[in-house]
Amino acid sequence: MAAGGATAPATGMVEHAYGRDALQKLDFWAAKDSARPAPIVIFVHGGGWKRGDKRNATGADKVTHYLGQGYAVASVNYRLVPAAKVEDQAADVAAAFAWLRTNAAKLGIDPKRMVLMGHSAGAHLVALVGTDPAYARAAGFALSDIKGVIPLDGAAYDVAAQMADGPGIMQDTYAQAFGSDPARQKSLSPTAHADGPNAPAFLILHVDREDGKRQSEALGAALRKAGTPAQVTRMAGRGLIGHMEINRKLGQAGYPATPVVDAWLKTRFQP
Repeated sequence: MAAGGATAPATGMVEHAYGRDALQKLDFWAAKDSARPAPIVIFVHGGGWKRGDKRNATGADKVTHYLGQGYAVASVNYRLVPAAKVEDQAADVAAAFAWLRTNAAKLGIDPKRMVLMGHSAGAHLVALVGTDPAYARAAGFALSDIKGVIPLDGAAYDVAAQMADGPGIMQDTYAQAFGSDPARQKSLSPTAHADGPNAPAFLILHVDREDGKRQSEALGAALRKAGTPAQVTRMAGRGLIGHMEINRKLGQAGYPATPVVDAWLKTRFQP
């Protein structure tokens, strides 16, 4: 065990490049059982679209926990604002998914059982890739190839609504990421694309945070209206502390979100 009772990071990680940019890389952990192709959880970090890294945003327990469930795990880096645009970031997430799918046989993963998970800005990005087919199409796959999407406490699924919430500590970040053009803001809003086609299923988790609750419930409602199964669940934790905890503690046995995600993944990963 690591200091403070957290599980030590899993060993066996291999870094792969899925593109030419220095940030177009992912960390990959093969499933423990190499006898048959394994499902994979693909994690996308947060950081306000302008910071964060695949190695410091997975949480101390996610990798070890999901390896213990028999899954492979990947954690994805992507290009950052302002050097890149949010559109580029979504394209990077799709490209990483496509790279893993193309190399599934070599990596020992099942290309029919691949789930995207993201936290905060990463939640927005996986939701966008899971609702706007343009990113999947450009990367060479279909939204139906994504087994499911798990956004963790995102709050920009409807960009214009989020930015209209008024002044706050994130408003400058949203302005830098999404600009002021209403058409662009709409194009980057997963809720605006949720009328379909979509990835086959969503598990949308949020903590006790007003904007996250509103945004999560609205995205879930839009998905269900389109016929896409979408479970929206509020987890314990308030405000910024809860927002950080859902990332850092997911995978710990005593953290309430862990069994919720486990049960959903088992359903989605059934052969």
